[in-house]
Amino acid sequence: MTNIVSLETFRDMPPGRRLMGFDLGTKTVGLALSDVGRRIATALETIRRTKFSHDAARILELAATHNVGGFVFGLPLNMDGSEGPRAQSTRAFLRNLHKLTPLPVVLWDERLSTVAVTRALISADTSRARRTELVDKLAAAYILQGALDRLSYLDDHDDST
Repeated sequence: MTNIVSLETFRDMPPGRRLMGFDLGTKTVGLALSDVGRRIATALETIRRTKFSHDAARILELAATHNVGGFVFGLPLNMDGSEGPRAQSTRAFLRNLHKLTPLPVVLWDERLSTVAVTRALISADTSRARRTELVDKLAAAYILQGALDRLSYLDDHDDST
């Protein structure tokens, strides 16, 4: 069992709690953080993956430091929308993380997020070395910003008011 919830769950989060976005790769984990108003995503850091316990400890340390109330994980779907080995790996990571924290998790379609970020960096004439350094945490910010934009849309189009 995991703590995967719908994005709407984050609408009821107490004020001041942030969201943390993830671009989970095989070698790195890109991290991003929302502002306290949950409107703007900013790249935070890239973790070089070692052992799960070390990776999770760093994630939870950052979550506590930044008053994080929930996670947005990019779900690497295939172009046809199906789940392949990378999506299964993400779900396995989440099952293990759930044992360490009760924080809710939203899965967000991350198709082409890395491609979009890489193109933007290339168009900004960023060197290959600098792109390698930035792409994972910027992809996490791209994923998180998509979720934040959707939350904002839901707030703006709330039929209950």
